[in-house]
Amino acid sequence: MGYRVTALKIDPYLNVDAGTMSPFEHGEVFVLDDGGETDLDLGNYERFLSVSLTKESNLSTGKIYQSVIEKERVGDYLGKTVQVVPHISDAIQEWILRVSKRPVSRFSKSAKDNSIDTDEPPEICIVELGGTLGDIESMPFVEALRQLQENLGYKNLCFCHVSLVPVMGSPPEQKTKPTQHSVKGMMSLGLRPDFLCCRGSAPLEPGTISKLSMFTSVPKGAVLSLHDVSNIYRVPLMMIEQNLHSMLLQRLRLGPFQKGVNYSNSDITDISESKVIQDWNKLADSVDEPESEVVIAVVGKYIEQGDAYLSVEKALTHASIATKQRLRLEYLEVSSLNPAEDLKYVDGVVVPGGFGSRGMEGKIATIQYCRESGTPFLGICLGMQAAVIEYSRNVLGIEKSNSAEFCSDLVKDEEDAIIFMPEGDTERMGGTMRLGARETVLKKDSISHRLYGKEKVMERHRHRYEVNQKLVPKLEEAGLQFVGRNTDTSGERMEVVELSEEKHPFFVAAQFHPEFTSRPELPNPLFLGLLQACKTIITSEKK
Repeated sequence: MGYRVTALKIDPYLNVDAGTMSPFEHGEVFVLDDGGETDLDLGNYERFLSVSLTKESNLSTGKIYQSVIEKERVGDYLGKTVQVVPHISDAIQEWILRVSKRPVSRFSKSAKDNSIDTDEPPEICIVELGGTLGDIESMPFVEALRQLQENLGYKNLCFCHVSLVPVMGSPPEQKTKPTQHSVKGMMSLGLRPDFLCCRGSAPLEPGTISKLSMFTSVPKGAVLSLHDVSNIYRVPLMMIEQNLHSMLLQRLRLGPFQKGVNYSNSDITDISESKVIQDWNKLADSVDEPESEVVIAVVGKYIEQGDAYLSVEKALTHASIATKQRLRLEYLEVSSLNPAEDLKYVDGVVVPGGFGSRGMEGKIATIQYCRESGTPFLGICLGMQAAVIEYSRNVLGIEKSNSAEFCSDLVKDEEDAIIFMPEGDTERMGGTMRLGARETVLKKDSISHRLYGKEKVMERHRHRYEVNQKLVPKLEEAGLQFVGRNTDTSGERMEVVELSEEKHPFFVAAQFHPEFTSRPELPNPLFLGLLQACKTIITSEKK
């Protein structure tokens, strides 16, 4: 429909941001262009909306209380008693309105750097209130949203309530009581849902829709079935099939409107015929119709938490779609890994980022196996650092080579392959790493340069340690090429390492996080290169 859209995720926890949370606790930390360390849901927003959000697009209880307390400390409230209502609730509304008006960059295949900056403010802002309705910690946000609708007007803000409709008993029966009670709780807090988005394993039955509509006062047409489908890219198409786009246009008075909102099945937009939706249909179909299968091992230390490597999984999915392969992921716990046994049946390996010494030796052993066996390999952040250490040990012969993050007694500029960045903060943890989008200059005729198709690229970072520049000449002389470099104010940084294709089919590692900029319609080049290399090897072996 062509509207400019932005998004805001509200997390009721007291942390100022997600940066200090363990992946075991909350899944991955998603990093934005401006260095914001945010909830992983912002990654979903960016991937589906093809936008680049800002750190203000993630609001937490800690962040809003911090801003209000800072105002109180400098006297902005002129001696008044500062309270949850109105001061916290007002600050929440101000934050939402500020984000809703801030322009965001859009990703585009045609743009030179894959993004288009615009000074035009968004026309629609999607706000997600995380947690469960009724939680004590979310009450200030619920009250703020109630007030916001009063202040903006009914026509300018609508509510979608997401609820589970479980299937129980024998024969199976869809149960509506959980949704009935959650809507009752929502209405008791002053919010009335305009749409019910009902999750479940199977489509809602007509009787279930009628029952939900009767007990919640939501029109039947606005009770949406969000059931399981073959792949996630069919979910927007499923919403279009149920005419959600037309109902939203009418509810928010954005399109043709006559007195009395008509939630019929008639599409007032013809969006299904647009090129965007036709291309999205092709994308969804291609996921279900691959030409071959590829097995990729993700070797990490946070395997028990399913969302710890969510963006890596999505980036691999995007690349598998582009190369017409069915992706089969094998998550392997690095601490108990036997590379020679556990990796011999995989087609490619990704060693993602992480913190702490646990599992580091397993990552180094994994990379050695990939280098010596010719298995396509992609290292990310700590994965790149592990690749440099592995090469230093097993090719240069520096047996005690390691990272200063894990060992304090290394011989300076010989055994310390990885060092602490000079501008880093050793006291405070939150927001003190090298964060956000930084420019990397790629060496011509390198694999990375060929994949990106340009000399300068912008990718997102999150690290405190870096490759020791003093060891780079020795490593390059031994065959490990540093083909990506960055010039910050503090000096030159090593960003991308490779082995030439004469030595290895695909051996690439990056200090930055390429997974954060991958999109369904525009896979990140490094992930695409990994999947292309795997397909080439699989195809050649079948001949």
